Amino acid sequence: MDDLAILIPCFNEEVTIEKVIRDCRNVFPDGKIYVYDNNSTDQTASLAEKAGAIVKKECIQGKGAVVRSMFRDIDARCYLLVDGDDTYSLENAKYMVDEVLSGNADMVIGDRLSTTYFERNTRRFHNFGNRLVRDTINRLFHCDIKDIMTGFRTVSFEFAKTFPVLTNGFEIETEMTIHAVYNHFRIKNTEVNYRNRPAGSTSKLNTLSDGSKVIKTIISLYKNYKPLQFFGSISLALALLSVCYFIPVFQDYLKTGLVKRFPTLIVCGFVMMAAMCSLFSGLILSNEERNARKSFELYRHVIHFYEKDINHDQKSA
Repeated sequence: MDDLAILIPCFNEEVTIEKVIRDCRNVFPDGKIYVYDNNSTDQTASLAEKAGAIVKKECIQGKGAVVRSMFRDIDARCYLLVDGDDTYSLENAKYMVDEVLSGNADMVIGDRLSTTYFERNTRRFHNFGNRLVRDTINRLFHCDIKDIMTGFRTVSFEFAKTFPVLTNGFEIETEMTIHAVYNHFRIKNTEVNYRNRPAGSTSKLNTLSDGSKVIKTIISLYKNYKPLQFFGSISLALALLSVCYFIPVFQDYLKTGLVKRFPTLIVCGFVMMAAMCSLFSGLILSNEERNARKSFELYRHVIHFYEKDINHDQKSA
């Protein structure tokens, strides 16, 4: 097993890929650089191979699909993920790798938002989306992640081999972050400088469509990871709605002894039943979630001992 694998997902990055590979080689002369070409229609793959990278293909379109293949195919004690668009400065990359190799962290996040991102990025909705996603996840999962959707991070072998990639697109960074937070992986943030793409290089992101996918991913993962809170909130909202409409009907009954609005009363009853169903759904799913978490922790132990055995065999050899 190698100490470091540098992973670069790429789709039509012929303008920048050679520079990114050179920069990685300057910082990590002995690191293996893997470029995963995601159906590029330009010269990305050939230029990457010419620059000395190991080029692999991923036919399923989307960054999530690329990351899934990377983590499945490659074994390394530390994985450095960096985009092929030359927007990240690698000045702190060595620190990020060392933190994982020394066992101090399972994930080190390259934080763009605390440095130059908002100054360099002129897309206001994109900036708003980054803030919204960061603040939402930090509140929902009670964490302090500085940059949720950065493509520049290092992860450990244990994280890579226990991370079930469920999305295919740019939601992958959000999914990785929530998975790490929820399962108590050791996470660190480190500030990195962000720069705009060079002339001729175009972004593949669509603020509205990709942003909506990210929000959908957050809701889905929150439902799966914290079902009692999710369904409990729905139950509370339905119960309050039912009570609010029931009070006037009950007040009329106390005054006149008659129920004047039977349809409202019936609807209130059904809404309260839905609230109870939602609550019990949350309780049942919460128990399932706890059992799944136990199984995951046992699987983490297996991966941990597997990594130790590989490293021990390599040292013995």
